Amino acid sequence: MTRALVTGLGAITPIGLTAHDFWENLVAGVSGASQITRFDTTNMPVTIATEVKGFEAGNYMDSKGARRMSRFAQFAVAAAQLAADDAKLTLADDERRRAASAIATGSGGAIDTMDEVLVLNERGPARVSPFYIPIMAPNMGACQVSMHLGLRGPALASVAACASGLYSYMEAKQLIESGRCDVVLAGGTEAALHPLPIAALANMRALSRRNDEPTRASRPFDRDRDGFVFGEGAAVMVIESEARAKARNAKVYAELAGGGLSCDAFHITAPLEDGSGAQDAMTEALRASGLRPEDIDYIAAHGTGTPLNDASETRAVKLAFGEHAYKLSLSSPKSMVGHLLGGAGAVGALAAVLAVHHDMVPPTINLENPDPECDLDYTALKARSREVRAAAANGFGFGGQNGSVIFRKYNG
Repeated sequence: MTRALVTGLGAITPIGLTAHDFWENLVAGVSGASQITRFDTTNMPVTIATEVKGFEAGNYMDSKGARRMSRFAQFAVAAAQLAADDAKLTLADDERRRAASAIATGSGGAIDTMDEVLVLNERGPARVSPFYIPIMAPNMGACQVSMHLGLRGPALASVAACASGLYSYMEAKQLIESGRCDVVLAGGTEAALHPLPIAALANMRALSRRNDEPTRASRPFDRDRDGFVFGEGAAVMVIESEARAKARNAKVYAELAGGGLSCDAFHITAPLEDGSGAQDAMTEALRASGLRPEDIDYIAAHGTGTPLNDASETRAVKLAFGEHAYKLSLSSPKSMVGHLLGGAGAVGALAAVLAVHHDMVPPTINLENPDPECDLDYTALKARSREVRAAAANGFGFGGQNGSVIFRKYNG
């Protein structure tokens, strides 16, 4: 069977505009949460988020093209370019048909829809952008990456709420293993910071209301957690066939070993309380990877900081890993980057790959008063050095969509 290797990393996140900076800040426990600057928060119940700051689309792509992209697609193109640069990826003309993109998202260009509705109502139909449809379409992250890098293979765009990013790695592995492609740019992206989703999620009681202390607001697995911090960003990896990577002597961060998907088939927002749906995804990821529970050393947890999710995920890990659950290291990147929705799984997977590469487990910050129901090792407050032979990344989305992907050290 053809093996799928990670040979390049790119990230546009609230704690770093490269994979290197993301990892350095993640390990150091740096929070990306702050007061929202992208819009006026007067009268808003929640005024904090994890924004991507300092991002200039023109640093990564043609400025004219960038103006015809939604912010989520700009993030995807920028992260993909960084990943391609990191991998030192070059494609001959005859290789482009065997190179693909798989860029997932949760909401695509939803914020552009909101803005164009205002234009329509206030200025009339003649003023609506003729580029509105191709700007807002969720597939445009994948398509813009393909156009930017000249990838002529499939352009895939899964939409699976907060599990979206993990779907992209499943798709990449299938394209490599089937022999259809030799290279896949895979990841997830989201840029939906806007008053409407903030208000809706606040009214759902999904968001933390620690407006006066944003860096302490995201506190997964903590007894005093009160919801997640909404964020934006993207992460993309170059996934390459073993044969191609070896032929060009590529640097390898990890092997994409396998993954699993499932659905709770239960509720539009709440997870199955017993964790059995998420367990199914993790159990399938182990089976597909040919690994045993005791082969996994670290899990980049979904860990949103909502009361329901954290307790349910804890139960799911115990069901999937049995007694080994208590020997695992876990942590939640969301304690620092916030919840990037469709980009969350990709950022979690990036943390898992770098944990394998560096033999280092990043912390869960703000975990000061552990919830008795969350009694696993969540690497509270400080990073920890340990051997990480294999790591999983979890993502669980609204509608009950679950994903778990496993990366392991490559011994070629």
